[in-house]
Amino acid sequence: MENVLGTLGWIMILLLAAVGLLAGWIASRIAGGRNTPLYLLVGVVAAVAAPFVLAALGLTALVGTAVIAVLLVALVFAIVVLVVVRAIIR
Repeated sequence: MENVLGTLGWIMILLLAAVGLLAGWIASRIAGGRNTPLYLLVGVVAAVAAPFVLAALGLTALVGTAVIAVLLVALVFAIVVLVVVRAIIR
C-alpha cells in the first residue's frame, strides 16, 4: 500500500480530496441541501480511498496511469459510494 501512496504523491491526494468535495457538494445539492457535511465527508473519503481500493483489488495499472484517469475513477467511485449512502439514509 505504501507503493500506492508513493506513486500518487501528496498533490494527487489533495486533487482526489477536491474531486471528493465536488462530488459531495453535487450530491448534497441533488438531495436538497440536507446532510451537506455528511455528503462532503463521504465524497472526500471515497475519492481518496478509490486508488487504494483499486490497488487492493489488484488493479495497480490504473493507479500508475494519467492523473485524469485516476481522478475520473475516483469521481465515479465517490458517486457510487454517495448513492449507497443516500439509499441507506432514506
